[in-house]
Amino acid sequence: MVAEIEDTYCEAFDGLYSRMLITASDKKKLLRAATQSTALPLTVLGEAEGGVERVISASETPDGRIGAIIQIWVLKTKNSVEKLERELGKRIRQGILVTPTTRLFNLTKTDNFIDMTNSVGHCGDGYETYITAYGREMINIPIMMGFDFQIERRIGYNTGVMGGNLWFLCDNVETGVRVGDKAVKAISKIKGVITPFDICSAGSKVGGRYPEIGPTTNHLYCPTLRARISDTKVPENVKSIPEVVIDGVDEEAVRVAMSAAIKAVKNMRGLIKISAGNYDGKLGRYKIFLKDL
Repeated sequence: MVAEIEDTYCEAFDGLYSRMLITASDKKKLLRAATQSTALPLTVLGEAEGGVERVISASETPDGRIGAIIQIWVLKTKNSVEKLERELGKRIRQGILVTPTTRLFNLTKTDNFIDMTNSVGHCGDGYETYITAYGREMINIPIMMGFDFQIERRIGYNTGVMGGNLWFLCDNVETGVRVGDKAVKAISKIKGVITPFDICSAGSKVGGRYPEIGPTTNHLYCPTLRARISDTKVPENVKSIPEVVIDGVDEEAVRVAMSAAIKAVKNMRGLIKISAGNYDGKLGRYKIFLKDL
């Protein structure tokens, strides 16, 4: 049975991102650095979110070591460049620099750059130096490990599309996990996109009773509340609604990722309907209609 695709759209919006490459001596250290630096999505609290785009082989990297392409995003506002610089500094210093044998390279093709001297380079406490290596200008930061941390001095940034999403209405939680995993796996094969939450189990809404903590649960779509509220939007046979959120370097990348996910899961047992989250056009300027994918 093929899941119904609801005649609706996901609402996406502008964000600012940096796309970078981490390399390391082995996969364990690489994945630790990639996971630490991109974990904990916090854009709803005014900070950043990120994700691992894909792992690449040593033959594809500047220094001939295994690598992971990552993206870090902030919402696009009048001060988003300064915010991105601050957020990059935090995540690089505490997520990548502290992991042995790592290096960091810029992958963002743009004329807009952040000089990483202030937010990362000065971790060398004045002992940092600029070197030319791997065909790039790098900052060399002495650290206790003895393998100095090297980061490309200029990290690019560009405008992309945040908040693309799909909702999967499933017959139980186990199905929801399987469907979500398969959707994320399909998206991981698409260049230029990330899923910052992997599978998101708690979609939010605009407004709520406690604005001081940020977005709260989208109660209309909580299966466990269906019998308790009169305005529920959960169909009777639906027991789980996982969400997959997608950020991409442009609208086309997000559309391709959404299409790949739908094709990957639409025939899965227990998936009843595929939908998407939107806010009546009040949140973002992009509307990606599922029927067009």
